[in-house]
Amino acid sequence: MIVVIIAGGSGTRLWPLSTPDHPKHLLRINGDELSLLQQTYARAKALTDKIYVASEASHIDLVKEQLPDLPEAAFIVEPARRGTANCIIAALAHISKQDDNNEAVAFMHADHYIRDTVGFTHSFQLAERVAVREKRIVLVGVEPTEPSSGFGYIEKGALLDAQKALVFNVQSFKEKPDADTAKTYLKGGNYLWNGGYFLGSLATFLDSMKKYAPDLASHYQQLLSATPENYEQTYLSFEAIAIDYALIEKVPDLLVVPAAFDWMDLGSFNDLAKAVGGDSKGNHLQGDQIDVDEVKNSFIHNAEQKPISVIGLDNVVVVNTPHGLLVARKDLAQKVGESSKRLSQQQD
Repeated sequence: MIVVIIAGGSGTRLWPLSTPDHPKHLLRINGDELSLLQQTYARAKALTDKIYVASEASHIDLVKEQLPDLPEAAFIVEPARRGTANCIIAALAHISKQDDNNEAVAFMHADHYIRDTVGFTHSFQLAERVAVREKRIVLVGVEPTEPSSGFGYIEKGALLDAQKALVFNVQSFKEKPDADTAKTYLKGGNYLWNGGYFLGSLATFLDSMKKYAPDLASHYQQLLSATPENYEQTYLSFEAIAIDYALIEKVPDLLVVPAAFDWMDLGSFNDLAKAVGGDSKGNHLQGDQIDVDEVKNSFIHNAEQKPISVIGLDNVVVVNTPHGLLVARKDLAQKVGESSKRLSQQQD
């Protein structure tokens, strides 16, 4: 198996803990010794030694610093973000010059929080076997734990083979639903969260692009023939688009393996608070000089020398770093990204 770790992201949803210059996947969560990127690399190492990392030019030095064991040829540098579709095309073009076109390539994101490496390895090894045997693209979908309206969903169809492991045909994709629809999906039991994991051989991806995404096939050929001098100009000429819209949702014969591991996207401070847990009052306090009184269910992080005092509040996020100060209701933490972008525009 070949693994490509997608280490992109703008760093806005966990501002000011993460920033565009130091995005989420570079952070160490809950006092962990390893960053999210380094944890993802460790999971990839449990699968294979053939590991590539795709990251944008502005972050690549920090990414390399966190992954010193990888050779220079393992890094795929985007001149600037052009959506996950073009990032993946760049990775496939890079891999085609170095590895077997019939070996399964697994794409995974660097900023997901997963503890169960054994279950993770099992799911991807199963998906790899199926992808190679069936010559099809195989997704790894996440079993929902709540009726979330923050994720897209994969509807499971019929079993690929009732006598073998649980691998399903993909019936359809659903956009992020409203709360009532999400409850229906959870109750129905035949929907998975779309975590953005998928596998297939280079040959399978190329065949699918030629049939269902000719623009991506053209981009792939352009990157293959690009010289070091015109690679950046070529890449920047591509329209930004997500791989789901550009290819995955157009392929009619996809398969999906339900994940056998825990998973969190950490897309907001509410998610982060769930991942790190809390004390007997539901509070997570990290940093020095923090004093709380009559505070419950709150996430408080202080990375500055100035003390923080929080009194009489419930369900709040307080994050103080050199990049800024955030005070928010925890259940509205999904609005942080929008606020971060507005602040950035004011600074410009």
